[in-house]
Amino acid sequence: MDKNEELSTSTMSLGDHLEELRARLILALLGLAVGTIACLIFGRYLLRFLQRPYYNIGSVPPLVVLAPADAFVGYMKVSFIAGLMLSCPWVFYHIWMFVAAGLYQKEKRYVKIAVPFSAALFVAGAFFFFFVVAPISLRFFLKFGDIIGVTASWTFQKYIAFITTLMLVFGLAFQTPIAIFILNKVELVSIAALKSSRKYVLLAMFIIAAMATPPDVVSQITLAIPLYLLYELGIILCWLSAKKRKNER
Repeated sequence: MDKNEELSTSTMSLGDHLEELRARLILALLGLAVGTIACLIFGRYLLRFLQRPYYNIGSVPPLVVLAPADAFVGYMKVSFIAGLMLSCPWVFYHIWMFVAAGLYQKEKRYVKIAVPFSAALFVAGAFFFFFVVAPISLRFFLKFGDIIGVTASWTFQKYIAFITTLMLVFGLAFQTPIAIFILNKVELVSIAALKSSRKYVLLAMFIIAAMATPPDVVSQITLAIPLYLLYELGIILCWLSAKKRKNER
């Protein structure tokens, strides 16, 4: 296939792009709905699992609800996030396939490779927060409350919102190396540009972490540092791919 033929097969009108976006969103949302419904059935067990970091800290008061709907809202949030993690391979597949629709044929294969890694990184990011960051953050908050003489009496809804929101944030943040790899492969950014932007990226990571996490230093640092390391991982992946392609010539 020559360049002109490849360009003609990859060119889509605005209407085609919008139709592709609509179809992919519907399919992704259907998969998410199926995953969420499945998790609603096991919501009680998922709630117990998500409360483990809190109760594993030690002697803490039980979580309380202050409004009639708090328990229900928390239950639904947990089911939604768990449903997203369950259906993330399907959801990310359709997101990346929408991106691939506007690329050249030779570029589409990199997007297809990104799908399983994207789903795996999302789950890894969510679990990294849950098993590593959450216990550290919760202990910090409790100890800080003791220092200033405040008794902790956390509500169920606030706790669930804290856990589920940051699991989602960390899951999305862990997409960084895949995004960098794809941008490099479609020649939107070079390895040299990625290397020269390190100091600006590091500053941006801390700004993003400050906006995406609660206003405490612990959560911000535990997101900013992995974000920057993932950026470096993205550069390494690009370098390895370029080296492999050079050796094959």
